Amino acid sequence: QVQLVESGGGLVQAGGSLRLSCAASGRTLSWYNMGWFRQAPGKEREWVAAISWSGGTTYYADSVKGRFTISRDNAKNTVYLQMNSLNPEDTAVYYCAARSKISAWSLSSSASYDYWGQGTQVTVSS
Repeated sequence: QVQLVESGGGLVQAGGSLRLSCAASGRTLSWYNMGWFRQAPGKEREWVAAISWSGGTTYYADSVKGRFTISRDNAKNTVYLQMNSLNPEDTAVYYCAARSKISAWSLSSSASYDYWGQGTQVTVSS
């Protein structure tokens, strides 16, 4: 199994940028397809982006397409989420999640992921 720890959250003004990191320990990250989700207060958890185990394919929710970039460095066992042009609607706790590459993967469904980090808070002020 794998343990995930997110970092890089914080308070930023609208229009600013943040880069989130998700560091993995335990099993090598190259064994997993990865996703980022977020959850705002009083709302359901929302899928944000996903990346295949090799990094060759990326996917984005329409709400972040063109502003966020997901990437990974399997040698460093880390997945990243670069967030640009942030707006207050992006305020949420951001979670990374892992799904074994040998399992069926519904990339935008939280139920499809086996392992989760504890989350990192992102707050965007107007």
